[in-house]
Amino acid sequence: MRFSHPTGLDNAPDDVKLAVDLIYLLENHEIDPDTALSAIEMVKRDLLAKQNASS
Repeated sequence: MRFSHPTGLDNAPDDVKLAVDLIYLLENHEIDPDTALSAIEMVKRDLLAKQNASS
């Protein structure tokens, strides 16, 4: 799922665009910050494990 970015983000790096998308998604769905941070930590651990496995 990709969101429309304001023109200021058109040339932004992909990680910045993704961060903006994630912030929008969390705010739009009124996700509790503690819940979001916990989920982000889980995602980070999963991505790091995949990154290490492919190294």
